[in-house]
Amino acid sequence: MHSPQGDLFDREREIVLLQEAIDQLALGRPTVATVQGPRGMGKSALLNAVPRMLPPHTLVLRARCHPSESQFPYSMVRQLFDPVLAAPTGPDRAGAADVAGDGGDGWPGARSTQEALQVLLRTTRFLAVDRPVAILVDDLVYADEPSLRWFSYIARRLDDLPVLMVATLPATGAARVADELGPLPYLLRLWPEPLCPTCTTELLDRAFESPVDQELAALCHTLAHGNPLVLHDLVNRLRRTHVPASSPDPEQVLPIGAQTLSETVLAWLDEDDPAAAELLAQLAVLGPDTDPAVCGALSHRGEVHEQQARERLVRAGLLEAGPPARFPHPALRPAVLERVPPAARLELHARAAAVLARLGAPARQTAEHLLKAGCDWGLDVLRGAGAQAAAAGEHEVAARYLRRALALLDEPAARADEAGREREESFLDLTARLGAVELHRDLDSCARQAATAAGSPLGPVRRAEALARLASPALVARVEGAQPFVRVCGELAGLSAPPREYLLLLTAQSLLTGHRFGLRRAARLAAGGPWDMAARAFGGALAAAAAAGGRTATARRLALRVADLPGREPAGLAPAPVAGAVGAALALTWTGDLVEAEALTVRLIGSARAAEDLATALLAHLIRGDVRYRQRDFAAAHADAQTALRLARRLGSAALAGAAVAGAARALVRLDRTAEAAGLLDGEPAVGDAHPFVRALSLQAHGTIAAARGEHAAAVGLFLDCGHRLALRGITHPGCVTWRAQAAQSYRFLGEESAATTILAGVPRQPAPAAAAPAAPPRERTLLSAAELRVAELVVRGHSSLEVAEKLFLSKRTVDTHLGRIYRKLGIHSRHELPNSLAPELLV
Repeated sequence: MHSPQGDLFDREREIVLLQEAIDQLALGRPTVATVQGPRGMGKSALLNAVPRMLPPHTLVLRARCHPSESQFPYSMVRQLFDPVLAAPTGPDRAGAADVAGDGGDGWPGARSTQEALQVLLRTTRFLAVDRPVAILVDDLVYADEPSLRWFSYIARRLDDLPVLMVATLPATGAARVADELGPLPYLLRLWPEPLCPTCTTELLDRAFESPVDQELAALCHTLAHGNPLVLHDLVNRLRRTHVPASSPDPEQVLPIGAQTLSETVLAWLDEDDPAAAELLAQLAVLGPDTDPAVCGALSHRGEVHEQQARERLVRAGLLEAGPPARFPHPALRPAVLERVPPAARLELHARAAAVLARLGAPARQTAEHLLKAGCDWGLDVLRGAGAQAAAAGEHEVAARYLRRALALLDEPAARADEAGREREESFLDLTARLGAVELHRDLDSCARQAATAAGSPLGPVRRAEALARLASPALVARVEGAQPFVRVCGELAGLSAPPREYLLLLTAQSLLTGHRFGLRRAARLAAGGPWDMAARAFGGALAAAAAAGGRTATARRLALRVADLPGREPAGLAPAPVAGAVGAALALTWTGDLVEAEALTVRLIGSARAAEDLATALLAHLIRGDVRYRQRDFAAAHADAQTALRLARRLGSAALAGAAVAGAARALVRLDRTAEAAGLLDGEPAVGDAHPFVRALSLQAHGTIAAARGEHAAAVGLFLDCGHRLALRGITHPGCVTWRAQAAQSYRFLGEESAATTILAGVPRQPAPAAAAPAAPPRERTLLSAAELRVAELVVRGHSSLEVAEKLFLSKRTVDTHLGRIYRKLGIHSRHELPNSLAPELLV
């Protein structure tokens, strides 16, 4: 156990050594003792303990030095001897004055340095004639130069005098005084050690008057680094803030510790070692493992000086040597940063970015400082940092870099010169890069980047090149994500010689939205070229479109060709093969080849996990959930839908989240959990611009719940609306969504067997003839095509021909042509008659 010694704690060894020196003093022998160490280690407390240990009648001369008095000659010596030489009466005053030969003011007159030292030596000898003398000096290194010279001069001439000289020295100035004293036989060096963990715990127990939590004791010991003064200050702050000693909250202790360090250790460092303090601030701002070469360039001191300052910080317990170098505890860095003004931090980051760029540091390291400093340069650095972060799978970080790079460019102005075109090229490239990154973390943001790229003035080929990097089936779940691809695909198809790869990729994307721009041309290019990634993407999307239109044989053949490749795609592959695999999986599901469809989705999920491609994993889980639902494995279907829902929310895609909720609700109904299914659907907000297929899935799920509750009239309406949505995008095959079978079942529950038979047959029901009159031969009706249905549906909603053309990416003339055909088929003459005449057609 350690016992306290007044204000001292854990200083038994030093007390014993001082007592031995005092015993020598009683025997008439001199001792010069130096108490060295950092601030707060108890040097002054040890010095203050000396008078209580001295023999009776010892003459004690005391002085405390301060930097503000270092310019006054003999200021320290005056503090020591003034009580004797300036005393009005007494033998010490008279005898010392006679020896010194003063002129009446109690202090020797102006003399040369050598004469002054000899006078002071004689005075000291006279005072020590009949009793011991103790000369105690606190903070000797701050003494004026003549006083320092006197201390060294006297200390070397005490061989036959009963004089004890004790001086405290901070660690930074101890070497100089030690060199001046030389190898004195009566020199005693004391180095108070930091408090041990046991002593810290005992001190805390005594301060809180109860046993403290061991974690609190360990944290306090780490924060104070065994420094008694820092520990006392920390304990006082903890007590003032009423931190419970038995169950402290570390989150409450750390800020208090940071404030303590800021006002003690860091303040001392600023005064005693400005170079080390500057380095510590740099490391706090830039990071503790910052290259010494960078710190040297920032401080203009050079790498060697910075390394020496780093070593001093390690010795002071403010930095761990490493590698890697780091701060010893979490409170230190915030404490240092608190002392650095915000403007200085920004300047330091800006200078660090410039130095790192000159030194050829990794782009990400430089980019971090560019971001924090808000510099208006570094476009290429940020672009490279974004590429590095994206390659490492750190898409959030990559997005930060690329957004900042885009902010440097702002929205490029239309300029015809070379500089303007370069600016446009950079803007488009950064937009495509950011979109490709957002594809892994925020699908709605990716859709916005796609829209920006589609509006570039650099021409259709460059626009198509940018969009080809973003071509993912996940984006077509919303109109906002689909429109850029459809528009640019139409532009590309109008060129005399469009690039094959871009046309195939964008046509694949358009097919998945339900549009057929460039289809024939893309089919010829695919047939006349190699079966590469672009052809696969087109083939898979074409298979899905064929299955949606009921051409099952063609769809299955194309889908199997797309799927008949090695199971795992390389990590980091462009999204081109994803579109093909997703389209093929949809086609196999809709044509009833569930075994092949499930195998393909399993491969897709594995490939997506390897590449950390959340969007592809989301789509694959949605499709596999539908496959398992058709296989009547409802628990597995529900699990896939839940996984898809988590991924959709993580990617911020409300439309795909709606599709996942619809799949989960269908499975829950089959698991006899209808109330849970209804709650799940009601809790998911509707997305206004969702793809008609996604909206149809939601309507089917609502209809399934209504049917399960026995609300068959409402269910029929929901199922028919579902079929209408599907028809708007040309999805007429009954195997895509089983709304017909479900509507027929609800019709039977309502007793309408004829309606059930008609809906299953896929032809419109005809009203029964009146009994009172012979039935007139029914007018032959020609079913509207999918394109005509899309136009008719928008016209019924009140859109003008021009608005319909904009929404469907058609010309107004084409819309008017469709309307003319619709009027002829329905036997009407204007759009005002369209709502009543269109109702039977919506059954198909």
